[in-house]
Amino acid sequence: MKKGFFLIFIFILIVIISYLYFKEGTLPVNKNDKSTKIFVIQKGESLNNIVKKLSREQLIRNKIVFYLIVKQLGIEKKIQAGDYRLSPSMDAYQIAKTLTHGTLDIWITIIEGLRKEEVAQIVSKNFGIPEIEFIKKAKEGFLFPDTYLIPKDATLETILTILENNFQRRVDDKLKKQMQEKGLNLEEVITIASLIEREAKFEEDRLLVASVILNRLKKKMKLEIDATVQYALGYQTGEKTWWKKNLTRQDLEVDSLYNTYKFEGLPPGPICSPGLSSIKAVINAPNTDYFFYVSDKNGKLHFAKDFPTHNKNIKKYLMK
Repeated sequence: MKKGFFLIFIFILIVIISYLYFKEGTLPVNKNDKSTKIFVIQKGESLNNIVKKLSREQLIRNKIVFYLIVKQLGIEKKIQAGDYRLSPSMDAYQIAKTLTHGTLDIWITIIEGLRKEEVAQIVSKNFGIPEIEFIKKAKEGFLFPDTYLIPKDATLETILTILENNFQRRVDDKLKKQMQEKGLNLEEVITIASLIEREAKFEEDRLLVASVILNRLKKKMKLEIDATVQYALGYQTGEKTWWKKNLTRQDLEVDSLYNTYKFEGLPPGPICSPGLSSIKAVINAPNTDYFFYVSDKNGKLHFAKDFPTHNKNIKKYLMK
């Protein structure tokens, strides 16, 4: 009988201690500290890592208790990437629920090869900034492709500054020095890289496309790059795209300085924002005898040193 009472007593004691342990873990770290700090959750970040960061930044008292609260509320999959304004005066339940809504920032992704009008659409959709305003102020080719975390109330100037700063960080002084050693300035490299970005689908083709472009420039040959004509033609209402899929002979006659079928040398500027791989392809372009390339139906490029070989490639890869 005594043993039974003892076991019941132990059980009740464990329940009380567990309750107090849990209760203490839910309390604010400091209820009198009303200051706030920005807490950032990265895309794809695990709950375990989020809990560790909350503890490290002294926003929760107990990692185990917070983890149990998230499980209890069933919100593990509802926690959003972004940044949040949290305070040590918030209890664990408040913090857990805050992480499911109210992010201060918005994630946007700019992929390689977009022209500024396409980036304007992304910015307008997420921040309500008129596309025409973005297009007026954005610099083609320098809207570096990346994933950005931008304040939801950001102005156009703020967004452009964030993109510009990232460009300067990624295209650093080391790369700029290599450009000079190649005998090219930044504008020329970004312009050539933008052509590569639109023309080369596969990584292994980029260096050789760069070589073809540089070889043609040296020989004062017209570049004859389809992507520049696509850029000149602009938005295609029928296809609902900025890049016309199938060019006609009439398209190749479009009167634009961007039309490299009509005008020798580089176009007046970039035709899209290239990624780092295409930029480095210009700098590291190998010395080859290639002057031509043709794309097969899978987007793989086939290179040729002379026109007869190029014609053979056309018959082989495009006229099957």
